[in-house]
Amino acid sequence: MIQSSIERYMNVGIHGLLLLIGAAALFPLYYVFVISFTDPSEYIKGGVLLFPQKWTLDSYEYLMSTKSFSRAIGVSGFLAIVGTGSSLLVTSALAYTLSRKQLYGRRLLLLGILLTTLFHPGIIPPFILVKEMGLINSVWALILPVLTSGWYVLLMKGFFDGIPVSLEEAATIDGSGDLGVWFKIILPLSLPAMAAFGLFYAVAYWNTFFSAVLYINDHAKWPLQVLLQNMLIDSSTAVGGDAAAEMMAEQRIPPETLKMAAVVIATVPILLVYPFLQKHFSKGAMVGSVKE
Repeated sequence: MIQSSIERYMNVGIHGLLLLIGAAALFPLYYVFVISFTDPSEYIKGGVLLFPQKWTLDSYEYLMSTKSFSRAIGVSGFLAIVGTGSSLLVTSALAYTLSRKQLYGRRLLLLGILLTTLFHPGIIPPFILVKEMGLINSVWALILPVLTSGWYVLLMKGFFDGIPVSLEEAATIDGSGDLGVWFKIILPLSLPAMAAFGLFYAVAYWNTFFSAVLYINDHAKWPLQVLLQNMLIDSSTAVGGDAAAEMMAEQRIPPETLKMAAVVIATVPILLVYPFLQKHFSKGAMVGSVKE
């Protein structure tokens, strides 16, 4: 009896501690969200705002009215959509090809791909390659060098290994070629894997930062994360030029609320993708990890 009471109190204490840790971890996110919607005049008064009296969209309206911020969202959107689609196409095609045991030189190719997961060339060789290809200041410099991942190829290959060969043979008998089998049979059966890896690729492309700093010198081609980093470092940054700076001065919008609004805009799109992919993601998260 005494032991059960002690266990009950311990469980209550542990749950209470976990709730405190969770609240401490979520509070910065909540504070960023609240400040982004806070009325500028209320924020200027100072103090910690846990729940503003007046909510406003002034910071968001200002950001979305600036050309540089809109361009940055467009660049990041292009990377997330086109980059993810291209990466999934290349990764799935390569993984499916390597999963076919009749492929000549298959073991050598697998060894080469495995080596790319163990050793990284660093910064200089990729930069020289991008420069020689004439991709400096091109958005494609942020896609082509990272078009696929050796680790993702190996994991997706493990998924394709589990697809019965009899399905391909039946499709071949019905007159489908290799591309037909891939598009009509393999890809529809690969939705869990495609959803999981698509989410990984989309997050990586949307959060592109370091490669953009290396390869993009034109401010008009900056992705959102690079522009956001410059905003956070320089509190006097006016992302929309003189006209936007004048608008900012007229409305008396503090730079801090603009930063918080920019962080929310940069975070929310990826968070919204999760609910739509959750059904497939839960099935594909363990792709290739277990062999029957």
